[in-house]
Amino acid sequence: MKSVIDTEQKTIINIEKLDLYYESFHALKGMDLQIPEKAVTAFIGPSGCGKSTLLRTLNRMNDMIPGTRIEGKVLIGGKDIYGGNVEVESLRKQVGMVFQQPNPFPKSIYDNVAYGPRLHGSPPKAELDELVEQSLRQAALWEEVKDFLKKSALSLSGGQQQRLCIARALAVQPDILLMDEATSALDPVSTQKIEELVQELRDRYTIVMVTHNMHQAARVSGKTVFFLNGVIVEAADTEQLFSNPKDSRTEDYISGRFG
Repeated sequence: MKSVIDTEQKTIINIEKLDLYYESFHALKGMDLQIPEKAVTAFIGPSGCGKSTLLRTLNRMNDMIPGTRIEGKVLIGGKDIYGGNVEVESLRKQVGMVFQQPNPFPKSIYDNVAYGPRLHGSPPKAELDELVEQSLRQAALWEEVKDFLKKSALSLSGGQQQRLCIARALAVQPDILLMDEATSALDPVSTQKIEELVQELRDRYTIVMVTHNMHQAARVSGKTVFFLNGVIVEAADTEQLFSNPKDSRTEDYISGRFG
């Protein structure tokens, strides 16, 4: 079933007839989807439905899983990222990712944020200092850590660590930020801070987030995509999808009758 997000915004990601297999398991089936630029798109659906798998195709994280085979196209900015002459390292600079569990490096707060810029070049210290501060400010963490940047990142709280991971992703100046259940391991206060951060960043970055929390999708996203059994069932403006879904399966999931 073809599902496309209808939007007047410029499309940055086009997924065309995408099938993904793990060995003989057909995980994603005939997916067609457009994702708008500088907006928040949420992927929702039950566990194992394919939403995280699709998210990982957007920066080729599935390449790391043996036996993975992909058919179809994923176009970012008009370029097929599974075509020839694609440098995966450059792709992952353009498409950053924040995972479910905070995963700061066992380094200082400063070195965590500086890691990406150093990896992709050797900026002068003054430029690097400015980039670290800018990224921490964008992640709403600067005021909390500015006086102890040399302190271990592992000493931060879980919520602070996750915001640090967002700052680390932003430091390489990506166009797209992927968030794979980035708040599911956090307490309600930290979750609220991340959601507020997403709303602040959405005018500057394209954000695609996987969430099990439908209230979260309703709060922060402009577009929502509902997945079931490796298929996109429905994709629409969030308000429309939650208030007037076109597919009965979407309605059942949102209302809690699913299953």
